[in-house]
Amino acid sequence: MNLDTPPPPADTAEPLPKVGPRYIWLMVLAQFGVFLAFITPVAISLSIRLSQLAPGHEEYLGYITGAGAAVPVLSGPLIGVLSDRTRTRLGRRAPYMVGGTLLGLVSLIVMALAPSVLLLGAGWVLAQLGWGSALGALMNSQADRLPEEQRGKVAGLCGFATLIAPVIGVVAAGTLAGDNLLLFMVPGVVGAVLVTLFVWLVREKDSRGLAVAEPLTARSLASKYVVNPRKYPDFSWNWLGRFAFYFGLTLNTTFTAFFFASRLGATVEEVAGTLAAVSGIGVLATASGALGGGFLSDRLRSRRVFVLSSGCIYGVGTVVMATSSSVPLLFTGSLICSVGLGMFSAVDQALALDVLPERETSAGRFMGIFGFATSVPQALAPLVAPLFLAVGAGATGEKNYTLLYLVAAAFTVAGGVIVLRIRSVR
Repeated sequence: MNLDTPPPPADTAEPLPKVGPRYIWLMVLAQFGVFLAFITPVAISLSIRLSQLAPGHEEYLGYITGAGAAVPVLSGPLIGVLSDRTRTRLGRRAPYMVGGTLLGLVSLIVMALAPSVLLLGAGWVLAQLGWGSALGALMNSQADRLPEEQRGKVAGLCGFATLIAPVIGVVAAGTLAGDNLLLFMVPGVVGAVLVTLFVWLVREKDSRGLAVAEPLTARSLASKYVVNPRKYPDFSWNWLGRFAFYFGLTLNTTFTAFFFASRLGATVEEVAGTLAAVSGIGVLATASGALGGGFLSDRLRSRRVFVLSSGCIYGVGTVVMATSSSVPLLFTGSLICSVGLGMFSAVDQALALDVLPERETSAGRFMGIFGFATSVPQALAPLVAPLFLAVGAGATGEKNYTLLYLVAAAFTVAGGVIVLRIRSVR
């Protein structure tokens, strides 16, 4: 397949002007803040709370995260469509950043103080709605304002920031694990401050003068949740590739704390420090993947080959982890995964903006649908994972993490291969 001769670009709208450093760095900080508040629970905090509420039932974590991930499937395009139609002095996106952040803070309090697994899951559902809405508004802002020549760079910087956020969150969790409220709220407050800074210092244009779209009906709203693959083939291929990658990624990461505990013969609380060390070592690998992939894809005007490479790299790292039972090899596999994930997060995000249809009028809607490629596998993978964990368990009940991680590797490689079907972008 020829990767060098693309047909005409997918986006025929007028080129956007370059954004300045103020916008870029405040966007990076805001996304860092959202992920610090939002992903830290998945990385370690939820596992700690679950081990307190239901010891020995780590499969509940899959059910909790799966239920929460179903929320963006229902709310993503709806919030995107409403955001496209919002007419306020603050603009179209800022109200959803503020409202989502406030709801996100409430969700963290619920999870920190939950007396049962059911309420812990309810808190996670609220977190998906709140922090997910804030993140979606930030991504819509990028779709509105970033020109093609800056998308890889900004995606690289944001990708790096959002990937080191859980690292810092895990490190913080190691020191805050004795206090549930601080464990959840310290990352949340930092996230809220950084999102507020973006809204305050990056002024969005008043949207009250924009044309008002036709009224929404139940039928027209339902149509906003789907895309015709024949009409938007490149957007659809990119969606499918991201879905496959994130399905594999979620199979890998959902049970990380329990996986390390199983392989190292320790408890979940005891491996918190090990996970912090693994994550800390992965910072440089993540930086090289995200920043290197993002900047190079801009400079070389090529996205697909980097997405393919990232899927393969992540797959190799997952295989190494699957076949390891010692700290050095687990560290090595995690390091390789960090490179692949950093590269994918940056370049695939830039690719998504490159192939985004109807940017001027419906960016929020299509970004919401594109979010399905992340939220749907996050909902499905944790529900499917226990099936692989149970294979060959026998009377001992030992979980089959090897099979789970090998399946995860196959999906991430498939995600990289699928994007080669895109035609309008190299």
